[in-house]
Formats: sequence, C-alpha cells, structure tokens
Amino acid sequence: MVQMRADVLVVGGGLGGVAAALAAARAGRSVILTEEFDWLGGQLTSQAVPPDEHSWIEQFGATASYRALRNGIRDYYRRHYPLTERSRAWTDLNPGAGWVSRLCHEPRVAVAVLEGMLAPYRGAGRLTVLQPYRPVAVATDGDRVVGVTVAHRDRDEHIDLTAPYVLDATEAGDLLPLSGTEYVTGFESQTQTGEPSAPAEAQPMNMQAVSVCFAIDHVDGDHTIDRPAGYDFWRDYKPDFWGDRLLSWRSPHPRTLEIVERSFTPNPDDDPLAVNADQRLNPGDGNLWTFRRIAARRNFTTGAYGSDITLVNWPMIDYFEGPVIDVPNASWHLAKARELSLSVLYWLQTEAPRPDGGTGFPGLRLRGDVTGSRDGLAQAPYIRESRRIRAEYTVAEQDLSLAVRGERGAVHYPDSVGVGMYRIDLHPSTGGDNYIDVGSCPFEIPLGALIPQRVENLLPAGKNIGTTHITNGSYRLHPVEWNVGEVAGLLADFCLARGESPRAVRSTPRLLADFQDRISAAGVELRWPTIAGY
Repeated sequence: MVQMRADVLVVGGGLGGVAAALAAARAGRSVILTEEFDWLGGQLTSQAVPPDEHSWIEQFGATASYRALRNGIRDYYRRHYPLTERSRAWTDLNPGAGWVSRLCHEPRVAVAVLEGMLAPYRGAGRLTVLQPYRPVAVATDGDRVVGVTVAHRDRDEHIDLTAPYVLDATEAGDLLPLSGTEYVTGFESQTQTGEPSAPAEAQPMNMQAVSVCFAIDHVDGDHTIDRPAGYDFWRDYKPDFWGDRLLSWRSPHPRTLEIVERSFTPNPDDDPLAVNADQRLNPGDGNLWTFRRIAARRNFTTGAYGSDITLVNWPMIDYFEGPVIDVPNASWHLAKARELSLSVLYWLQTEAPRPDGGTGFPGLRLRGDVTGSRDGLAQAPYIRESRRIRAEYTVAEQDLSLAVRGERGAVHYPDSVGVGMYRIDLHPSTGGDNYIDVGSCPFEIPLGALIPQRVENLLPAGKNIGTTHITNGSYRLHPVEWNVGEVAGLLADFCLARGESPRAVRSTPRLLADFQDRISAAGVELRWPTIAGY
C-alpha cells in the first residue's frame, strides 16, 4: 500500500480544510490535503451554497485570508467576464445580485480562486492534494492518532497517511468515530447545556435537514426533466409541522413560523446595482428567483448571458425524513434527498403556480455545467450539522443569545481565536422540529472549542468544533468555518515549532498570548469592534 507522510494532514477539502492547509503551508509546513469530491471548497463550491455572511463582512469580522478569497472572486470576474462598465466599477461587485449575500457567484469561480491560492504551495512541493479520496480507517496509539487510511472514490486504491497533527475538516466529522474521539450529535438536553431552547431530554438523532442544491436558468423551449420515480410522494408530502405541502410557494417563516407565500418570477428586469443584500433590512426571499441568484444577466454585456442563473437552496428542498450521520441507511437517505430536489425541479417545470394563473415553467433548465455534475445537482449534499467533538469548552446558546446577553454582547473568551456573526439559524430537523431562530450577538470563537477533551493531536477544522446543536446554527457558516480551519492549521504549526500540545497552549498564559499574537499577525481578528444597533 502507498504510504505518505507530512507535518500536517488535513482530511476534508471544504472551506475549513482549504484554510487549514493554506495556513500550515504558508507557515512552512509540509501538508497533505484530501477531498472526497471533484472540487475543493465544500459548501461554497461542491455544495453550491452562496456565502452566508454577516452584515459587516465588507469592513470587518473575517480573517485576512477569507477577505483575500472574497476579493479574489470579484477580481476573477473583472479579469475574465464581460461585465458592463457599471458593474466592473462596482467596488462591492455582487455578480449574481442575490439578496442572500453581498457576494453571490458561480461556484466554479470560487474553485478557480481557491486553487490559485493553493497553487504556489503545490508547485513548491509543500502541499499535496489527494482527490477524490475519503477516510476509511484511523490508527491510534493511546490518545494520539498515528495514521489515516483514505480510499479512492472510484477505484480500489488506498493510501496510508501519517502526520504529527491530523485535522478533521470533513463535512460530518468523519474522523471522530473512526478514531474513537468522543463526540456529540443532535440535540443536547437542557440539563446538559442550560440552553433556553434545548429540549428536556437529549435527542442525538435529531439533526438539521440536509439539502441537495441545484442551479437553473430560464430560456426558450421545453427543458422538462424525466418525472422522478418518487415524484408522487413528494408532490403530496405534507409534514405535520409545515402547514402546507412541502412543494408549494407557502412555507413557515423561519423567524415567526407564520405561513408566508413567496413569489417566483424568472428573469425580472431588475437593476443588480440596486440590490442591497443586508439581511437586517430585507431577508430577500420574497422572490425566490433573486434570493440566491448567482449570475445576474444585467451585470454582463448584452447577449453574454441569455438568462440569469439562480441557485435553488429553498425550504422545499430541505430533507428531514432521516439523519445521514451514524445510521446504517445514510446512503439511502442521501439518495432520497437527491430525489426530493429533482422532484422540486419537476414540480417547478410542470405544476408550480405562475403569476399569470397558469402552471409550470418548462423553460427552466437544469445547469449541471454550473455545479460540475453529471446529474445536474450539486456534487455534494449541504450538511448543516456535523458530529461535534466533546471539547474543553462547548459554546452554548446563553453565550451569544441576544435575548440572554442583551447590551453586554456575547461572552468574551480569554482564549478567543476569531470572530463570527450569524443568527442562530436552525432548519427543520429529523425529529420533527420546525425552524428554530434565535437572535444572536457578534460572537467570538474560543480556542477551547477546538480542543478535544482527550485526544491530543486531532483537531477539528470545520463545523465539528465544540458547539451545541443550537449554537451550530451560528457557527456553521462560511466565514466562521474558514476561520476555524485557518486557526487549526496555525495551531498545528505553533505546536510543532514549540514542542507543545494544543491543550498546553490554551492552559498556559504565556503560550496562549504568544499564539494569539501569532494568529493576529496572520490576519485573524480576535475581538469585535464596538458595534451599535446590531
């Protein structure tokens, strides 16, 4: 069997994994990065989810390298795309003019920028990227991980990987059960966490819905796909807590749970520069076409795009029939989630009510070329909730809830290693819960949430940090995942340089101060500035 070794092994090439590999390689370490899917970038690329970000992202509240990624995406459009002069001069260019984010864009652009950021280290031989490989076994010696075996996705080929530090940047925390690292899934109980929104009893199999996203445009002709095998089930499916059929323009409002009706108007003749994607002012989901639009045709010269392109990540594609973590039929549930998404598309093309009183939009065309897949859907499912380590410190709802903390703001952690901001945003779950939405304060990321209670050299580098089911709803978004991964990569380098353990870094004031100085110098923000009116 092939064997490879590096200073740092990063398993999982999503946003956290890329950030971790980039940080460690920049620090001079040899790095191996593995990824199961064809594209690096995770939720930003293979999962096709435009970035969910806070309202101040253009000014502060992100690491310097995440800001370089965002700027790189805009620069890529300016260099390679036929933008109008107005759009080219738009400082905060939003290529899709989507309302969900100030930077809605085609996922392939993010792939190009991420690859460009990693290219110098690949060229220098400092970074080795293995695709498409997934972890299948972990070897341990006491409280240390001593090896990870990865298998090729498409053929019978295995590689044994070793490194002094192993970072789990998989979407579901896959190394945790393989290594015997203690972890949590689903809802903790109120007795365990003290959280106001937690249930009386723990519900480990009650997890947020997964979604299989897809991109569409609207052009002349009939582009109706074959009727999915399970279409009749999904067309008639009416969850008890939903208030209507899942395949409907009517669904619960995430914050109030009031049933609201959304509109759908392909290719509205709107001005992209007039879109103000500030979720505080307008959630932007009134017209689902423009909500997560990733290419606004009026940003480009006449004729360059025959249609807008929009990304479908809407309430009706949330799959909550069963969890996909720690169950024997996970692949079956993932297949049903893909069937649900295709059923939504077929419903849109054939039965969805139109504003003119008719039904169906046969001109909707599935854009698998945009998502880089053969079946037209995103390459990977959007998994909102990972396994989470039992950490030295677990972030709880009362640490950042606006209702609990008020004007005091979120808890200030002495071991802060980053910042983030997003409402506690939980999608419907496999246990039959509706949306849970809790206002939050701008928060910090404690180093203690990145350190397992027992294992010494395995670090989380994504959504698998020490949060609860509830606070995962704030810590799971793009800039926070990147921040966590970047800090994990820098922590591995720091520990290798000092001959210290991550646990010692957190518990020793001198080491902690040195580490915080190190990551601050790398562009990681440790505290929020004073903000009024959040």
